[in-house]
Amino acid sequence: MGTREPQETRAAVLVESGRPGPYGESGPIEIATLALDPPGPGEMLVKVGAAGLCHSDLSVINGSRVRPLPMALGHEAAGEVVAVGEGAEFQPGDHVVMAFVPACGSCDRCVGGRPALCGPGAQANGAGTLLGGGMRFTAQDGSRPFHHLGVSAFSEYTVVSSKSAVKVDPELPYEIAALFGCAVLTGAGAAFYSAEVKPGDSVAVFGLGGVGLAALLAAKAAGASRIVAIDVVASKRELALKLGATDVVAGGPDAVDAIRELTKGGAEKVIDTTGVVPVLEQAYAATRAGGTTVTVGLPAPGKPVTLPALSLVAEERTLRGSYLGSSVPRRDVPRFIDLYRAGNLPVDALLSHRLRLEEINSGFDRLHGGEAVRQVITFT
Repeated sequence: MGTREPQETRAAVLVESGRPGPYGESGPIEIATLALDPPGPGEMLVKVGAAGLCHSDLSVINGSRVRPLPMALGHEAAGEVVAVGEGAEFQPGDHVVMAFVPACGSCDRCVGGRPALCGPGAQANGAGTLLGGGMRFTAQDGSRPFHHLGVSAFSEYTVVSSKSAVKVDPELPYEIAALFGCAVLTGAGAAFYSAEVKPGDSVAVFGLGGVGLAALLAAKAAGASRIVAIDVVASKRELALKLGATDVVAGGPDAVDAIRELTKGGAEKVIDTTGVVPVLEQAYAATRAGGTTVTVGLPAPGKPVTLPALSLVAEERTLRGSYLGSSVPRRDVPRFIDLYRAGNLPVDALLSHRLRLEEINSGFDRLHGGEAVRQVITFT
């Protein structure tokens, strides 16, 4: 079932937050050889096949999200189970997608059908540990790097709680499967569940990275009649048109007026994926009376948002946060993969770059500069 010997692995370890860019020069992430303790009860050792670079990683690198350091980064991944601890729910040889909120299954939020809000999972993620509170990495100098969101995917091998994983078909390529752990769960879930896009709805999506484009694809699959895609990067707007946007708008001060004109007063469902407070305020302003604004981005803690409070009542507006797309990973990863295989959610179009582990700092430069949609580190 398990292994009693530590597993050696090469991993990307963030040693300091807030270093200035370009990261390819300042090098906040170091590639280190670590030892991995065997999986404990309910845990498993996973050989990582592919891992995606996400703004949630970047927010730890630039210091806007404070996490304990040093930390083995990465939270969007797919791989193969190599060994399991006692009571784990998987077997060696299983292929899994990892989700960045381990769902304990027994807290009131999990029991209530909202595992993305799992209390013990959030506590463990904030502390940089696995769900059970343990840490499994050891550096050559004896220090213990923390875990990132229970996954630490930028590593040849990782140990995760089985509550952080969903079993998938082994024929699904790792680089595609990995996307379902964050970009697709968050973006598609925001459209399907948080915004509840219905046939005939008008939809606007702010921010056309992996999450935003996944939301766009889901809005199209849900039957939206008009989809307006907004971004400051022209190449991303061009890709959005290829993926089903009916209209594109350059981000900036004139975006709200352009959206209102295209949708005759504002979109019924507006999704902000940027994590930038002024953009969220624009998204709310671009929502029509009776409409819903959904935000999935993660602003820096303490950043306030200013909205016309009267409109919430007088215009029956809804402003909703969406974490992990309000998804249930064990239900929705298989569901979204089925949509992908049926051609209704072509998320393979989100892959813009394939990287080696050693290229990770430059990859985050590319992400910061808006030059990439989804970059994936491949280990096979």
